[in-house]
Amino acid sequence: MTAFQTGGANAPQFDDCDPRVAYNRVFFALLRVQRSLMAGIEKSLTKFGIRHPIWYEILYAVEQAGQNGIQMLDLQQRLAVPQYALSRHVDRMEKAGLIVRRPLPGAGRAKSLHLTEASVGLQDEVWEVYVRHIQDAIGPRMTTDEAYDLVRILNRLYGDD
Repeated sequence: MTAFQTGGANAPQFDDCDPRVAYNRVFFALLRVQRSLMAGIEKSLTKFGIRHPIWYEILYAVEQAGQNGIQMLDLQQRLAVPQYALSRHVDRMEKAGLIVRRPLPGAGRAKSLHLTEASVGLQDEVWEVYVRHIQDAIGPRMTTDEAYDLVRILNRLYGDD
């Protein structure tokens, strides 16, 4: 019997018979945390005309790209979003007047995304919504050191360590 199964000194506080269950617990805990935070964030974002949280990430990426804009393929890779879903969000954001697509000279059908006048600086305002919700939900529950430890661990999950 292992320390994991017997509850030895370094064993987690769970009585799982199969140590692989720990990975399942991580996955579902992450989902619950995400769902519990995003409901409030989504509601707060509507006052800015943001209908989905990914819109903030798109605005931020487009703003970071500067005058040249960002190509859809680059944005898709950066956000790890399927092409069909990203296209749907971009279509809706364009209809909402937040971004505009412009053809890339000499690149066939390729287009780059750019901010509209109405959305310049919007991501800064939207970011404040995220900060408030994140700080209120996570700040009281962990120390800064614990937060950085968790970030390092989570970054390993998607190879960004």
